Amino acid sequence: MLSDWSSYLATHIGRPVEFVSRDRYTDTLDMLAHDQLEAAWVSDSPYILIRNQVRLVAVPVYHGRPLYRAYLIVQARDKATRSILQLRGTVFAYADTISHTGYLIPRYELAQAGEKPSTFFRKTFFTWGHRNSVEAVAQGLADASYVDSYVWDSMQKIAPNVTNQTRIVSRSDEFPFPPIVANRSISSEDYLRLQKTLFRMSDDPAGRQLLSRLNLDGFTQGRPENYDPVEKMMRAVGDK
Repeated sequence: MLSDWSSYLATHIGRPVEFVSRDRYTDTLDMLAHDQLEAAWVSDSPYILIRNQVRLVAVPVYHGRPLYRAYLIVQARDKATRSILQLRGTVFAYADTISHTGYLIPRYELAQAGEKPSTFFRKTFFTWGHRNSVEAVAQGLADASYVDSYVWDSMQKIAPNVTNQTRIVSRSDEFPFPPIVANRSISSEDYLRLQKTLFRMSDDPAGRQLLSRLNLDGFTQGRPENYDPVEKMMRAVGDK
């Protein structure tokens, strides 16, 4: 699917496009910082860390809006848990060290309740990916995790055998969807070509087909200030 998307972008932008995948958000940020990437799809918290060094290109539209949530999930057989505060003494899976939904939100919620993750949970570990976190809970490697709603919903379509082994306990408030950003080293022409191509995908049959496979409606204009609430949460737990 990524090869099809890269071919689509290359055709409409008028230059070769190569996708590079990295397991950890910090690796992507390092590549942007060292001009090894011209653009990247990053999570909210990583964007906050680098938003003065990149340009916001576009924000995905999901279920008609450029927003998403965090899902607190537990194993399907856990019918009792109703909030993170009932998970004392359990094994909790984090997605990434700078993930918004997979690391910041659980720590922020516990901090608001006067709890410390280091003493609240019996054990925590990083899965290095939201899909990995869903699978860890499904397989019983973790009792619970906070995951990206877009990832869980997409998995529900393609891997229901995995998601059906989990249960959504709660859904967070809405947050601006993880954006696509561009390195400031790229030319204004390339920036605008990429942005226009993403914006117009929903108007093009081939683009709509790709969007359907991505489980997205399209892309829209983003505003850096929309991510300010995420930055406030980061400051509250000492991440910024």
